[in-house]
Amino acid sequence: MFDASDAIVVIDIERGRERRRDNFRLASLDPVRRAQEVAGLGAELVLCGAVSRTLENALIGAGIKVKGFVCGDLEALVEAFLAGTLADACFQMPGARSERPPAASRSEMRKKETARRRSQSKRYQKAAKENENESGYQH
Repeated sequence: MFDASDAIVVIDIERGRERRRDNFRLASLDPVRRAQEVAGLGAELVLCGAVSRTLENALIGAGIKVKGFVCGDLEALVEAFLAGTLADACFQMPGARSERPPAASRSEMRKKETARRRSQSKRYQKAAKENENESGYQH
């Protein structure tokens, strides 16, 4: 899990080719400090296995894109990223969705789901009331 990892590989990519690769130690486990630390290394995108929503949001807040829940050999992942094939099933962690919506999208999705449930509940209540009126039976 990226939250607990103590190391990061930073790969500088220019014009679709790897230019430089460096290994760094991460000092902080605090999500905000960790995100600042990663941003300080010049990272624009983090590719990782599991990542908590808290750290994902902190990274996004620091201006870093996050592509989590990917797995595989580092060299194969870099090649797939450069080729634009990172979304292939072989690089997705088992059970992971292909894309986890950003926090703002998740919030919007929750609002829509709540509105849908309320609408269904109102329809159910209306149908029950109509049935009640038709049968003359009241609870």
